[in-house]
Amino acid sequence: MKKKRELIITTLIGQGAECNGDFSSKGSARIDGCINGNVTVTGTLIVGVTGNVNGDISAQATIIGGEVNGNITASERTELTPTARVIGDINTEIIVIDEKAVFQGGCNMNQETGTRRPKPAARAVRAGRRSAKEAIAEALKEVEEAESREAENSEAKTEEPVGIPPFRGTEQRPEQ
Repeated sequence: MKKKRELIITTLIGQGAECNGDFSSKGSARIDGCINGNVTVTGTLIVGVTGNVNGDISAQATIIGGEVNGNITASERTELTPTARVIGDINTEIIVIDEKAVFQGGCNMNQETGTRRPKPAARAVRAGRRSAKEAIAEALKEVEEAESREAENSEAKTEEPVGIPPFRGTEQRPEQ
Protein backbone atom coordinates (compact mmCIF):
# COMPACT_ATOMS: atom_id res chain seq x y z
CA MET A 1 0.00 0.00 0.00
CA LYS A 2 1.38 3.39 -1.02
CA LYS A 3 1.72 6.09 1.56
CA LYS A 4 0.23 9.41 0.59
CA ARG A 5 2.88 12.02 0.63
CA GLU A 6 2.02 15.08 2.57
CA LEU A 7 1.63 18.25 0.55
CA ILE A 8 3.06 21.35 2.23
CA ILE A 9 1.84 24.57 0.67
CA THR A 10 4.49 27.26 0.93
CA THR A 11 2.62 30.03 -0.93
CA LEU A 12 -1.04 31.05 -0.81
CA ILE A 13 -2.80 33.61 -2.98
CA GLY A 14 -6.05 34.18 -1.11
CA GLN A 15 -9.56 34.70 -2.40
CA GLY A 16 -10.04 38.28 -3.57
CA ALA A 17 -6.30 38.83 -4.22
CA GLU A 18 -5.23 39.80 -7.73
CA CYS A 19 -1.76 39.50 -9.23
CA ASN A 20 -1.06 41.21 -12.56
CA GLY A 21 2.12 39.77 -14.03
CA ASP A 22 4.02 36.49 -13.98
CA PHE A 23 4.11 34.57 -10.71
CA SER A 24 6.71 32.01 -9.58
CA SER A 25 7.21 30.09 -6.37
CA LYS A 26 9.53 27.42 -4.98
CA GLY A 27 7.69 24.53 -3.42
CA SER A 28 3.92 24.12 -3.66
CA ALA A 29 1.33 26.87 -3.99
CA ARG A 30 -2.41 27.37 -3.81
CA ILE A 31 -4.26 30.03 -5.77
CA ASP A 32 -7.73 31.06 -4.61
CA GLY A 33 -7.46 34.55 -6.12
CA CYS A 34 -6.73 35.74 -9.66
CA ILE A 35 -3.41 35.76 -11.51
CA ASN A 36 -3.16 37.54 -14.85
CA GLY A 37 0.15 36.14 -16.07
CA ASN A 38 2.13 32.93 -16.30
CA VAL A 39 2.56 30.76 -13.20
CA THR A 40 5.69 28.68 -12.50
CA VAL A 41 5.84 26.47 -9.42
CA THR A 42 8.54 23.88 -8.62
CA GLY A 43 6.15 21.64 -6.66
CA THR A 44 2.38 21.16 -6.83
CA LEU A 45 0.05 23.96 -7.89
CA ILE A 46 -3.52 23.93 -6.62
CA VAL A 47 -6.00 26.29 -8.25
CA GLY A 48 -8.91 26.40 -5.80
CA VAL A 49 -12.59 26.65 -6.72
CA THR A 50 -12.43 30.47 -6.64
CA GLY A 51 -8.99 30.55 -8.30
CA ASN A 52 -8.44 31.98 -11.76
CA VAL A 53 -5.26 31.91 -13.86
CA ASN A 54 -5.08 33.80 -17.15
CA GLY A 55 -1.76 32.54 -18.45
CA ASP A 56 0.34 29.40 -18.86
CA ILE A 57 1.09 27.12 -15.91
CA SER A 58 4.27 25.13 -15.34
CA ALA A 59 4.55 22.84 -12.30
CA GLN A 60 5.52 19.37 -11.17
CA ALA A 61 1.85 18.53 -10.56
CA THR A 62 -1.40 20.48 -10.81
CA ILE A 63 -4.81 20.15 -9.21
CA ILE A 64 -7.31 22.44 -10.90
CA GLY A 65 -10.59 23.30 -9.20
CA GLY A 66 -11.04 26.78 -10.63
CA GLU A 67 -10.53 28.37 -14.03
CA VAL A 68 -7.42 28.34 -16.21
CA ASN A 69 -7.20 30.16 -19.53
CA GLY A 70 -3.82 29.00 -20.79
CA ASN A 71 -1.67 25.93 -21.31
CA ILE A 72 -0.69 23.60 -18.47
CA THR A 73 2.64 21.75 -18.35
CA ALA A 74 2.99 19.36 -15.42
CA SER A 75 5.87 16.89 -15.47
CA GLU A 76 4.10 14.37 -13.21
CA ARG A 77 0.32 14.72 -13.00
CA THR A 78 -2.65 16.96 -13.75
CA GLU A 79 -6.04 16.58 -12.11
CA LEU A 80 -9.20 18.42 -13.11
CA THR A 81 -11.84 18.35 -10.37
CA PRO A 82 -15.62 18.65 -10.96
CA THR A 83 -15.48 22.46 -10.70
CA ALA A 84 -12.48 22.86 -13.06
CA ARG A 85 -12.66 24.87 -16.27
CA VAL A 86 -9.55 24.68 -18.46
CA ILE A 87 -9.31 26.37 -21.84
CA GLY A 88 -5.89 25.43 -23.23
CA ASP A 89 -3.58 22.51 -23.93
CA ILE A 90 -2.26 20.13 -21.27
CA ASN A 91 1.15 18.41 -21.36
CA THR A 92 1.57 15.89 -18.55
CA GLU A 93 2.58 12.34 -17.64
CA ILE A 94 -0.73 11.38 -15.97
CA ILE A 95 -4.11 13.09 -16.33
CA VAL A 96 -7.31 12.67 -14.33
CA ILE A 97 -10.39 14.53 -15.56
CA ASP A 98 -13.64 14.42 -13.61
CA GLU A 99 -16.72 13.89 -15.77
CA LYS A 100 -18.13 17.29 -14.74
CA ALA A 101 -14.94 19.23 -15.46
CA VAL A 102 -14.78 21.48 -18.52
CA PHE A 103 -11.72 20.98 -20.71
CA GLN A 104 -11.32 22.54 -24.11
CA GLY A 105 -7.94 21.95 -25.70
CA GLY A 106 -5.46 19.26 -26.58
CA CYS A 107 -3.69 16.80 -24.31
CA ASN A 108 -0.21 15.34 -24.77
CA MET A 109 0.73 12.57 -22.39
CA ASN A 110 4.14 10.92 -22.00
CA GLN A 111 5.56 13.21 -24.69
CA GLU A 112 7.84 15.79 -23.15
CA THR A 113 8.52 14.24 -19.78
CA GLY A 114 11.79 12.64 -18.71
CA THR A 115 10.54 9.06 -18.83
CA ARG A 116 10.07 7.75 -22.34
CA ARG A 117 8.90 4.35 -23.37
CA PRO A 118 11.67 2.24 -24.89
CA LYS A 119 11.51 1.60 -28.61
CA PRO A 120 10.98 -2.02 -29.62
CA ALA A 121 14.00 -3.90 -30.89
CA ALA A 122 14.44 -3.92 -34.67
CA ARG A 123 14.12 -7.71 -34.76
CA ALA A 124 10.75 -7.53 -32.98
CA VAL A 125 9.55 -4.88 -35.43
CA ARG A 126 10.60 -7.03 -38.41
CA ALA A 127 8.88 -10.07 -36.86
CA GLY A 128 5.76 -7.98 -36.35
CA ARG A 129 5.82 -6.90 -39.99
CA ARG A 130 6.26 -10.49 -41.10
CA SER A 131 3.33 -11.57 -38.95
CA ALA A 132 1.20 -8.76 -40.33
CA LYS A 133 2.10 -9.72 -43.91
CA GLU A 134 1.23 -13.34 -43.18
CA ALA A 135 -2.09 -12.30 -41.62
CA ILE A 136 -2.97 -10.17 -44.64
CA ALA A 137 -2.05 -12.98 -47.06
CA GLU A 138 -4.18 -15.41 -45.05
CA ALA A 139 -7.12 -12.99 -44.98
CA LEU A 140 -6.89 -12.46 -48.76
CA LYS A 141 -6.81 -16.23 -49.29
CA GLU A 142 -9.94 -16.62 -47.13
CA VAL A 143 -11.71 -13.89 -49.13
CA GLU A 144 -10.80 -15.59 -52.42
CA GLU A 145 -12.08 -18.94 -51.12
CA ALA A 146 -15.32 -17.33 -49.94
CA GLU A 147 -15.78 -15.63 -53.33
CA SER A 148 -15.23 -18.92 -55.20
CA ARG A 149 -17.72 -20.72 -52.91
CA GLU A 150 -20.21 -17.89 -53.48
CA ALA A 151 -19.73 -18.14 -57.25
CA GLU A 152 -20.32 -21.91 -57.11
CA ASN A 153 -23.47 -21.42 -55.03
CA SER A 154 -24.86 -18.79 -57.41
CA GLU A 155 -24.24 -21.11 -60.40
CA ALA A 156 -26.07 -23.89 -58.61
CA LYS A 157 -29.03 -21.59 -57.89
CA THR A 158 -29.37 -20.48 -61.51
CA GLU A 159 -29.60 -24.07 -62.79
CA GLU A 160 -33.21 -25.14 -63.19
CA PRO A 161 -34.47 -28.11 -61.21
CA VAL A 162 -34.91 -31.27 -63.23
CA GLY A 163 -38.52 -32.30 -63.95
CA ILE A 164 -40.19 -28.94 -63.19
CA PRO A 165 -40.68 -26.61 -66.12
CA PRO A 166 -39.69 -22.98 -65.52
CA PHE A 167 -42.44 -20.51 -64.63
CA ARG A 168 -42.77 -17.82 -67.31
CA GLY A 169 -45.12 -14.87 -66.92
CA THR A 170 -48.82 -15.82 -66.72
CA GLU A 171 -48.45 -19.50 -67.45
CA GLN A 172 -49.99 -21.82 -64.95
CA ARG A 173 -47.70 -24.25 -63.25
CA PRO A 174 -48.89 -27.82 -63.37
CA GLU A 175 -50.12 -29.06 -60.04
CA GLN A 176 -48.13 -31.78 -58.44
